[in-house]
Amino acid sequence: MHLNAFLMSTGHHEASWRLPESPAEANSELEHYKNLARIAERGKLDSLFLADSPVLMGDPGRRPGARLEPTVLLTALAGATRHIGLIATASTSYNEPFNLARRFASLDHVSGGRAGWNIVTTAGAEAARNFGLDDTPLHKDRYRRAAEFVEVSTKLWDSWADDAVIADKERGVHTLAERVRRVDHVGEFFRVDGPLNVQRPPQGYPLLVQAGSSENGKDFAARYAEAVFTAQQTLEEGIAFYKDVKQRARLLGRNPDGIKILPGIVPVIGDTEAQARELDAELDRLIVPEYAKRQLAKTLKVSPDVLELDAELPGNLPTEDEIEGSKSRYTLIVELARREQLTVRQLICRLGGGRGHRTFAGTAEQVADTIEHWYDSGAADGFNIMPAVLPSGLELFVDRVVPILQERGLFRTEYTGSTLREHYGLPRPANRLFEGVETVEIVDTVAAGEGHTGIALAAAR
Repeated sequence: MHLNAFLMSTGHHEASWRLPESPAEANSELEHYKNLARIAERGKLDSLFLADSPVLMGDPGRRPGARLEPTVLLTALAGATRHIGLIATASTSYNEPFNLARRFASLDHVSGGRAGWNIVTTAGAEAARNFGLDDTPLHKDRYRRAAEFVEVSTKLWDSWADDAVIADKERGVHTLAERVRRVDHVGEFFRVDGPLNVQRPPQGYPLLVQAGSSENGKDFAARYAEAVFTAQQTLEEGIAFYKDVKQRARLLGRNPDGIKILPGIVPVIGDTEAQARELDAELDRLIVPEYAKRQLAKTLKVSPDVLELDAELPGNLPTEDEIEGSKSRYTLIVELARREQLTVRQLICRLGGGRGHRTFAGTAEQVADTIEHWYDSGAADGFNIMPAVLPSGLELFVDRVVPILQERGLFRTEYTGSTLREHYGLPRPANRLFEGVETVEIVDTVAAGEGHTGIALAAAR
Protein backbone atom coordinates (compact mmCIF):
# COMPACT_ATOMS: atom_id res chain seq x y z
CA MET A 1 0.00 0.00 0.00
CA HIS A 2 0.97 3.65 -0.27
CA LEU A 3 1.27 6.01 2.69
CA ASN A 4 1.39 9.79 2.53
CA ALA A 5 2.04 12.06 5.53
CA PHE A 6 -0.24 15.11 5.47
CA LEU A 7 1.64 17.69 7.56
CA MET A 8 -0.16 20.63 9.17
CA SER A 9 1.70 22.86 11.67
CA THR A 10 1.06 21.37 15.16
CA GLY A 11 -1.29 18.66 13.88
CA HIS A 12 -4.68 18.21 12.30
CA HIS A 13 -6.72 18.59 15.43
CA GLU A 14 -7.66 22.25 15.67
CA ALA A 15 -6.77 22.33 19.40
CA SER A 16 -3.40 20.57 19.06
CA TRP A 17 -1.56 23.89 19.36
CA ARG A 18 -2.89 24.27 22.91
CA LEU A 19 -1.09 21.18 24.24
CA PRO A 20 1.92 22.01 26.44
CA GLU A 21 4.35 20.19 24.14
CA SER A 22 3.21 21.93 20.94
CA PRO A 23 5.70 24.43 19.46
CA ALA A 24 3.91 27.77 19.38
CA GLU A 25 5.38 28.92 16.04
CA ALA A 26 5.43 25.54 14.28
CA ASN A 27 3.55 26.82 11.24
CA SER A 28 6.51 29.02 10.22
CA GLU A 29 9.50 27.11 11.62
CA LEU A 30 11.66 25.40 9.00
CA GLU A 31 13.36 23.12 11.55
CA HIS A 32 9.95 21.83 12.67
CA TYR A 33 9.11 20.75 9.12
CA LYS A 34 12.58 19.32 8.53
CA ASN A 35 12.10 17.15 11.61
CA LEU A 36 8.70 15.96 10.38
CA ALA A 37 10.07 15.18 6.92
CA ARG A 38 12.90 13.11 8.39
CA ILE A 39 10.49 11.20 10.63
CA ALA A 40 8.25 10.38 7.64
CA GLU A 41 11.27 9.30 5.58
CA ARG A 42 12.47 7.10 8.47
CA GLY A 43 9.15 5.30 8.14
CA LYS A 44 9.75 4.81 4.38
CA LEU A 45 6.53 6.70 3.57
CA ASP A 46 5.90 7.39 -0.10
CA SER A 47 5.43 11.11 0.29
CA LEU A 48 4.60 14.09 2.46
CA PHE A 49 2.01 16.68 1.59
CA LEU A 50 1.47 20.37 2.37
CA ALA A 51 -1.95 21.94 1.89
CA ASP A 52 -2.33 25.57 0.88
CA SER A 53 -4.87 28.26 0.15
CA PRO A 54 -4.63 31.75 -1.39
CA VAL A 55 -6.56 33.17 1.57
CA LEU A 56 -6.17 33.18 5.36
CA MET A 57 -8.04 30.06 6.45
CA GLY A 58 -10.63 30.67 9.13
CA ASP A 59 -10.43 32.79 12.25
CA PRO A 60 -6.74 33.36 13.14
CA GLY A 61 -7.68 33.12 16.81
CA ARG A 62 -8.84 29.55 16.37
CA ARG A 63 -5.60 27.84 15.38
CA PRO A 64 -2.27 28.64 13.64
CA GLY A 65 -3.49 30.00 10.30
CA ALA A 66 -0.39 31.43 8.63
CA ARG A 67 1.31 29.13 6.13
CA LEU A 68 4.61 29.25 4.31
CA GLU A 69 4.33 28.97 0.53
CA PRO A 70 4.56 25.19 0.01
CA THR A 71 6.82 24.93 -3.04
CA VAL A 72 9.35 27.18 -1.29
CA LEU A 73 9.13 25.08 1.89
CA LEU A 74 9.38 21.82 -0.04
CA THR A 75 12.50 23.06 -1.82
CA ALA A 76 14.11 23.41 1.60
CA LEU A 77 12.83 19.96 2.63
CA ALA A 78 14.30 18.46 -0.55
CA GLY A 79 17.73 19.30 0.83
CA ALA A 80 16.91 17.73 4.20
CA THR A 81 15.75 14.38 2.76
CA ARG A 82 16.84 11.90 0.10
CA HIS A 83 13.90 9.68 -0.80
CA ILE A 84 10.47 10.86 0.30
CA GLY A 85 8.13 12.47 -2.23
CA LEU A 86 7.21 16.15 -1.83
CA ILE A 87 3.63 17.14 -2.73
CA ALA A 88 2.26 20.70 -2.62
CA THR A 89 -1.21 22.12 -3.17
CA ALA A 90 -1.50 24.83 -5.81
CA SER A 91 -4.72 26.39 -7.08
CA THR A 92 -5.69 26.51 -10.73
CA SER A 93 -8.11 29.34 -9.93
CA TYR A 94 -5.48 31.86 -8.84
CA ASN A 95 -2.28 30.91 -10.67
CA GLU A 96 -1.12 30.96 -14.28
CA PRO A 97 0.11 27.79 -16.01
CA PHE A 98 3.53 29.10 -17.04
CA ASN A 99 4.59 30.25 -13.58
CA LEU A 100 3.20 27.17 -11.83
CA ALA A 101 4.65 24.71 -14.35
CA ARG A 102 8.01 26.38 -13.85
CA ARG A 103 7.79 26.16 -10.05
CA PHE A 104 6.96 22.46 -10.08
CA ALA A 105 9.55 21.67 -12.76
CA SER A 106 12.12 23.48 -10.61
CA LEU A 107 11.09 21.54 -7.49
CA ASP A 108 11.31 18.28 -9.43
CA HIS A 109 14.85 19.12 -10.58
CA VAL A 110 15.99 20.30 -7.13
CA SER A 111 14.61 17.17 -5.45
CA GLY A 112 15.85 14.69 -8.05
CA GLY A 113 12.36 13.71 -9.24
CA ARG A 114 10.30 13.79 -6.05
CA ALA A 115 7.73 16.54 -6.74
CA GLY A 116 3.95 16.20 -6.78
CA TRP A 117 1.18 18.72 -7.46
CA ASN A 118 -2.14 18.56 -5.61
CA ILE A 119 -4.47 20.28 -8.08
CA VAL A 120 -7.27 22.28 -6.45
CA THR A 121 -10.00 24.60 -7.71
CA THR A 122 -10.25 27.23 -4.99
CA ALA A 123 -13.70 28.40 -3.91
CA GLY A 124 -14.80 31.28 -1.70
CA ALA A 125 -15.37 34.99 -2.15
CA GLU A 126 -12.53 35.84 0.27
CA ALA A 127 -9.96 34.26 -2.06
CA ALA A 128 -11.56 35.85 -5.12
CA ARG A 129 -11.26 39.33 -3.61
CA ASN A 130 -7.53 38.78 -3.09
CA PHE A 131 -7.23 38.59 -6.87
CA GLY A 132 -9.45 41.46 -7.97
CA LEU A 133 -12.65 39.45 -8.39
CA ASP A 134 -15.98 40.07 -6.67
CA ASP A 135 -16.83 36.42 -6.11
CA THR A 136 -15.64 32.90 -6.83
CA PRO A 137 -16.26 31.53 -10.33
CA LEU A 138 -18.98 28.89 -10.68
CA HIS A 139 -18.07 25.31 -9.71
CA LYS A 140 -18.29 23.99 -13.28
CA ASP A 141 -16.27 26.93 -14.62
CA ARG A 142 -13.51 26.33 -12.08
CA TYR A 143 -13.19 22.74 -13.25
CA ARG A 144 -13.14 23.75 -16.93
CA ARG A 145 -10.34 26.17 -16.13
CA ALA A 146 -8.54 23.47 -14.13
CA ALA A 147 -8.71 21.02 -17.05
CA GLU A 148 -7.22 23.55 -19.45
CA PHE A 149 -4.64 24.55 -16.83
CA VAL A 150 -3.39 20.96 -16.57
CA GLU A 151 -3.36 20.57 -20.35
CA VAL A 152 -1.20 23.70 -20.72
CA SER A 153 1.11 22.68 -17.87
CA THR A 154 1.79 19.25 -19.35
CA LYS A 155 2.45 20.83 -22.76
CA LEU A 156 4.98 23.16 -21.13
CA TRP A 157 6.72 20.25 -19.38
CA ASP A 158 6.82 18.51 -22.75
CA SER A 159 8.24 21.56 -24.54
CA TRP A 160 11.75 20.28 -23.93
CA ALA A 161 12.70 16.87 -25.28
CA ASP A 162 14.45 14.65 -22.75
CA ASP A 163 17.61 14.71 -24.87
CA ALA A 164 17.52 18.45 -25.66
CA VAL A 165 20.54 19.29 -23.50
CA ILE A 166 23.72 17.74 -24.84
CA ALA A 167 26.34 20.17 -23.39
CA ASP A 168 28.83 19.36 -26.16
CA LYS A 169 31.79 21.55 -25.21
CA GLU A 170 33.95 20.42 -28.11
CA ARG A 171 31.39 21.40 -30.72
CA GLY A 172 30.06 24.40 -28.77
CA VAL A 173 26.46 23.17 -28.66
CA HIS A 174 24.74 23.23 -25.28
CA THR A 175 21.09 22.58 -26.19
CA LEU A 176 19.59 21.35 -29.45
CA ALA A 177 17.27 24.17 -30.48
CA GLU A 178 15.12 21.81 -32.53
CA ARG A 179 14.45 19.81 -29.37
CA VAL A 180 12.85 22.79 -27.61
CA ARG A 181 9.45 23.78 -28.99
CA ARG A 182 6.78 26.40 -28.50
CA VAL A 183 3.42 25.08 -27.34
CA ASP A 184 1.33 27.82 -29.00
CA HIS A 185 -1.72 27.18 -26.83
CA VAL A 186 -4.83 29.27 -27.35
CA GLY A 187 -7.85 28.17 -25.32
CA GLU A 188 -10.88 29.37 -23.40
CA PHE A 189 -8.89 30.60 -20.39
CA PHE A 190 -5.24 30.75 -21.41
CA ARG A 191 -2.96 31.85 -24.21
CA VAL A 192 0.58 30.56 -23.76
CA ASP A 193 3.35 30.54 -26.36
CA GLY A 194 6.07 28.68 -24.50
CA PRO A 195 8.42 26.92 -24.41
CA LEU A 196 9.02 26.63 -20.67
CA ASN A 197 12.29 28.15 -19.47
CA VAL A 198 13.14 25.04 -17.44
CA GLN A 199 14.03 21.77 -19.13
CA ARG A 200 11.75 18.74 -18.80
CA PRO A 201 11.41 17.53 -15.19
CA PRO A 202 13.18 14.31 -14.17
CA GLN A 203 9.79 12.60 -13.75
CA GLY A 204 8.45 13.96 -17.05
CA TYR A 205 5.57 15.44 -15.08
CA PRO A 206 5.38 15.84 -11.32
CA LEU A 207 2.93 13.35 -9.80
CA LEU A 208 -0.58 14.73 -10.42
CA VAL A 209 -2.79 14.58 -7.32
CA GLN A 210 -6.41 15.65 -6.87
CA ALA A 211 -8.58 16.04 -3.79
CA GLY A 212 -12.15 16.89 -4.89
CA SER A 213 -14.94 14.33 -4.49
CA SER A 214 -17.87 16.12 -6.14
CA GLU A 215 -19.18 14.81 -9.45
CA ASN A 216 -17.01 17.33 -11.30
CA GLY A 217 -14.12 16.43 -9.03
CA LYS A 218 -14.43 12.71 -9.72
CA ASP A 219 -14.62 13.33 -13.48
CA PHE A 220 -11.50 15.47 -13.25
CA ALA A 221 -9.69 12.83 -11.18
CA ALA A 222 -10.61 10.09 -13.64
CA ARG A 223 -9.14 12.09 -16.51
CA TYR A 224 -5.99 13.57 -14.96
CA ALA A 225 -5.17 12.38 -11.44
CA GLU A 226 -2.59 9.77 -10.54
CA ALA A 227 -3.34 9.91 -6.82
CA VAL A 228 -6.54 11.03 -5.10
CA PHE A 229 -6.79 12.34 -1.55
CA THR A 230 -10.35 11.80 -0.35
CA ALA A 231 -12.43 12.01 2.83
CA GLN A 232 -14.64 8.99 3.51
CA GLN A 233 -16.34 8.35 6.87
CA THR A 234 -17.51 4.76 6.40
CA LEU A 235 -16.10 1.66 4.74
CA GLU A 236 -19.16 1.42 2.49
CA GLU A 237 -18.68 4.99 1.28
CA GLY A 238 -15.00 4.30 0.72
CA ILE A 239 -15.68 1.23 -1.41
CA ALA A 240 -18.31 3.08 -3.45
CA PHE A 241 -15.98 6.03 -4.09
CA TYR A 242 -13.09 3.74 -5.02
CA LYS A 243 -15.19 1.80 -7.54
CA ASP A 244 -16.72 4.96 -8.97
CA VAL A 245 -13.45 6.75 -9.70
CA LYS A 246 -11.78 3.62 -11.10
CA GLN A 247 -14.76 2.95 -13.37
CA ARG A 248 -14.76 6.54 -14.65
CA ALA A 249 -11.07 6.17 -15.47
CA ARG A 250 -11.71 2.88 -17.25
CA LEU A 251 -14.42 4.49 -19.40
CA LEU A 252 -11.92 7.16 -20.43
CA GLY A 253 -9.50 4.48 -21.61
CA ARG A 254 -7.16 4.76 -18.63
CA ASN A 255 -5.74 1.88 -16.63
CA PRO A 256 -7.55 2.12 -13.26
CA ASP A 257 -4.36 0.96 -11.53
CA GLY A 258 -2.83 4.25 -12.67
CA ILE A 259 -4.94 6.11 -10.06
CA LYS A 260 -4.10 5.54 -6.40
CA ILE A 261 -6.99 6.25 -4.00
CA LEU A 262 -5.83 7.45 -0.56
CA PRO A 263 -8.55 8.22 2.00
CA GLY A 264 -7.56 10.38 4.95
CA ILE A 265 -7.29 8.92 8.44
CA VAL A 266 -6.54 10.82 11.65
CA PRO A 267 -4.90 8.22 13.93
CA VAL A 268 -4.87 8.95 17.67
CA ILE A 269 -2.56 6.28 19.10
CA GLY A 270 -2.16 5.14 22.71
CA ASP A 271 -0.57 2.26 24.60
CA THR A 272 -4.14 1.13 25.29
CA GLU A 273 -7.43 1.92 23.64
CA ALA A 274 -8.53 3.79 26.79
CA GLN A 275 -5.41 5.95 26.68
CA ALA A 276 -5.99 6.80 23.01
CA ARG A 277 -9.61 7.73 23.67
CA GLU A 278 -8.58 9.93 26.60
CA LEU A 279 -6.13 11.84 24.40
CA ASP A 280 -8.86 12.24 21.78
CA ALA A 281 -11.27 13.51 24.44
CA GLU A 282 -8.64 15.88 25.87
CA LEU A 283 -8.16 17.47 22.45
CA ASP A 284 -11.92 17.86 22.03
CA ARG A 285 -12.16 19.56 25.42
CA LEU A 286 -9.64 22.16 24.23
CA ILE A 287 -11.80 23.20 21.26
CA VAL A 288 -13.22 26.72 21.63
CA PRO A 289 -16.88 26.12 20.63
CA GLU A 290 -17.62 29.64 19.40
CA TYR A 291 -14.70 29.60 16.95
CA ALA A 292 -15.67 26.15 15.71
CA LYS A 293 -19.35 27.08 15.37
CA ARG A 294 -18.52 30.09 13.20
CA GLN A 295 -16.37 27.90 10.95
CA LEU A 296 -19.12 25.27 10.67
CA ALA A 297 -21.68 27.96 9.81
CA LYS A 298 -19.38 29.24 7.08
CA THR A 299 -19.08 25.74 5.61
CA LEU A 300 -22.85 25.20 5.75
CA LYS A 301 -23.58 28.67 4.31
CA VAL A 302 -25.82 29.64 7.23
CA SER A 303 -25.71 32.24 9.99
CA PRO A 304 -24.00 31.09 13.24
CA ASP A 305 -27.18 32.23 15.03
CA VAL A 306 -29.18 29.30 13.62
CA LEU A 307 -26.74 26.72 15.07
CA GLU A 308 -27.47 25.79 18.67
CA LEU A 309 -24.61 23.91 20.33
CA ASP A 310 -26.79 21.32 22.04
CA ALA A 311 -29.29 20.83 19.21
CA GLU A 312 -29.03 18.97 15.91
CA LEU A 313 -28.47 20.80 12.63
CA PRO A 314 -31.53 22.74 11.42
CA GLY A 315 -33.64 21.02 8.80
CA ASN A 316 -33.64 23.79 6.20
CA LEU A 317 -29.98 23.72 5.15
CA PRO A 318 -29.00 24.52 1.54
CA THR A 319 -28.86 21.62 -0.91
CA GLU A 320 -25.56 20.57 -2.47
CA ASP A 321 -26.70 22.15 -5.76
CA GLU A 322 -26.85 25.50 -3.99
CA ILE A 323 -23.26 25.23 -2.74
CA GLU A 324 -20.55 26.76 -4.94
CA GLY A 325 -17.69 25.89 -2.58
CA SER A 326 -16.53 22.45 -1.52
CA LYS A 327 -19.61 20.49 -2.51
CA SER A 328 -18.40 17.04 -1.50
CA ARG A 329 -17.17 18.16 1.94
CA TYR A 330 -20.48 19.95 2.58
CA THR A 331 -22.42 16.77 1.79
CA LEU A 332 -20.11 14.61 3.92
CA ILE A 333 -20.58 16.85 6.97
CA VAL A 334 -24.37 17.08 6.64
CA GLU A 335 -24.77 13.34 6.05
CA LEU A 336 -22.51 12.55 9.04
CA ALA A 337 -24.58 14.78 11.32
CA ARG A 338 -27.92 13.39 10.07
CA ARG A 339 -26.82 9.74 10.07
CA GLU A 340 -25.52 9.80 13.65
CA GLN A 341 -28.02 12.39 14.94
CA LEU A 342 -25.20 14.57 16.26
CA THR A 343 -25.71 17.83 18.06
CA VAL A 344 -23.75 20.82 16.79
CA ARG A 345 -21.39 20.43 19.76
CA GLN A 346 -20.82 16.75 18.95
CA LEU A 347 -20.38 17.52 15.25
CA ILE A 348 -17.78 20.17 16.06
CA CYS A 349 -15.81 17.59 18.02
CA ARG A 350 -16.06 15.05 15.20
CA LEU A 351 -14.75 17.64 12.74
CA GLY A 352 -12.09 19.04 15.07
CA GLY A 353 -9.59 16.31 14.29
CA GLY A 354 -9.80 16.06 10.52
CA ARG A 355 -12.44 18.44 9.11
CA GLY A 356 -14.46 15.49 7.83
CA HIS A 357 -11.70 12.90 7.48
CA ARG A 358 -12.11 9.75 9.55
CA THR A 359 -10.65 9.89 13.06
CA PHE A 360 -9.65 6.61 14.70
CA ALA A 361 -8.47 6.32 18.32
CA GLY A 362 -6.84 3.08 19.42
CA THR A 363 -3.64 1.12 19.86
CA ALA A 364 -1.05 0.80 17.10
CA GLU A 365 -2.37 -2.72 16.42
CA GLN A 366 -5.93 -1.44 16.09
CA VAL A 367 -4.85 1.37 13.74
CA ALA A 368 -2.98 -1.17 11.59
CA ASP A 369 -6.05 -3.44 11.63
CA THR A 370 -8.42 -0.75 10.35
CA ILE A 371 -5.96 0.33 7.67
CA GLU A 372 -5.53 -3.28 6.52
CA HIS A 373 -9.30 -3.85 6.56
CA TRP A 374 -10.01 -0.86 4.31
CA TYR A 375 -7.15 -1.83 2.00
CA ASP A 376 -8.25 -5.47 1.70
CA SER A 377 -11.90 -4.47 1.26
CA GLY A 378 -11.20 -2.43 -1.88
CA ALA A 379 -11.71 1.00 -0.34
CA ALA A 380 -8.13 2.23 -0.68
CA ASP A 381 -4.78 1.82 -2.41
CA GLY A 382 -3.20 3.46 0.62
CA PHE A 383 -3.84 6.24 3.11
CA ASN A 384 -3.34 9.92 3.71
CA ILE A 385 -2.00 9.87 7.28
CA MET A 386 -3.14 12.98 9.19
CA PRO A 387 -1.69 12.96 12.73
CA ALA A 388 -3.87 14.80 15.23
CA VAL A 389 -0.76 16.13 17.00
CA LEU A 390 2.69 16.81 15.56
CA PRO A 391 5.39 15.69 15.86
CA SER A 392 4.33 13.05 18.42
CA GLY A 393 1.47 11.58 16.35
CA LEU A 394 3.71 11.07 13.32
CA GLU A 395 6.45 9.52 15.47
CA LEU A 396 3.97 7.06 16.99
CA PHE A 397 2.63 6.10 13.56
CA VAL A 398 6.10 5.61 12.08
CA ASP A 399 7.58 3.78 15.08
CA ARG A 400 4.59 1.62 16.02
CA VAL A 401 2.11 1.24 13.16
CA VAL A 402 4.47 1.07 10.18
CA PRO A 403 6.45 -1.91 11.60
CA ILE A 404 3.19 -3.85 11.99
CA LEU A 405 2.26 -3.15 8.37
CA GLN A 406 5.75 -4.18 7.30
CA GLU A 407 5.55 -7.44 9.28
CA ARG A 408 2.24 -8.21 7.54
CA GLY A 409 3.84 -7.68 4.13
CA LEU A 410 1.65 -4.65 3.38
CA PHE A 411 4.29 -1.93 3.24
CA ARG A 412 7.87 -1.53 2.04
CA THR A 413 10.83 -2.00 4.35
CA GLU A 414 13.18 0.00 2.09
CA TYR A 415 12.84 2.46 -0.77
CA THR A 416 13.49 0.70 -4.06
CA GLY A 417 13.14 3.69 -6.38
CA SER A 418 14.47 7.22 -6.42
CA THR A 419 11.46 9.18 -7.75
CA LEU A 420 7.98 9.79 -6.41
CA ARG A 421 6.48 8.05 -9.43
CA GLU A 422 8.56 4.98 -8.66
CA HIS A 423 7.33 5.02 -5.05
CA TYR A 424 3.74 4.98 -6.33
CA GLY A 425 4.47 2.39 -9.01
CA LEU A 426 3.59 4.77 -11.83
CA PRO A 427 5.32 5.15 -15.22
CA ARG A 428 7.14 8.21 -16.45
CA PRO A 429 4.86 9.86 -19.05
CA ALA A 430 5.95 10.00 -22.67
CA ASN A 431 6.65 13.39 -24.22
CA ARG A 432 3.66 14.18 -26.41
CA LEU A 433 5.38 16.96 -28.38
CA PHE A 434 8.32 14.79 -29.38
CA GLU A 435 6.76 11.35 -29.82
CA GLY A 436 8.27 9.58 -32.78
CA VAL A 437 11.50 11.64 -32.89
CA GLU A 438 13.77 9.00 -31.47
CA THR A 439 17.29 9.87 -32.49
CA VAL A 440 19.35 13.04 -32.67
CA GLU A 441 22.53 13.38 -34.65
CA ILE A 442 25.05 16.23 -34.60
CA VAL A 443 26.54 16.78 -38.04
CA ASP A 444 29.89 18.54 -38.29
CA THR A 445 29.62 20.62 -41.43
CA VAL A 446 32.90 22.47 -40.87
CA ALA A 447 34.72 19.69 -42.69
CA ALA A 448 32.41 20.22 -45.61
CA GLY A 449 33.51 23.82 -45.88
CA GLU A 450 30.29 25.38 -44.63
CA GLY A 451 32.00 26.99 -41.63
CA HIS A 452 29.61 25.96 -38.79
CA THR A 453 28.33 23.02 -36.79
CA GLY A 454 24.86 21.98 -37.83
CA ILE A 455 22.19 19.93 -36.10
CA ALA A 456 20.28 17.25 -37.96
CA LEU A 457 17.27 15.36 -36.60
CA ALA A 458 16.61 11.82 -37.66
CA ALA A 459 12.93 11.08 -37.12
CA ALA A 460 11.69 7.54 -36.82
CA ARG A 461 8.16 6.33 -36.14
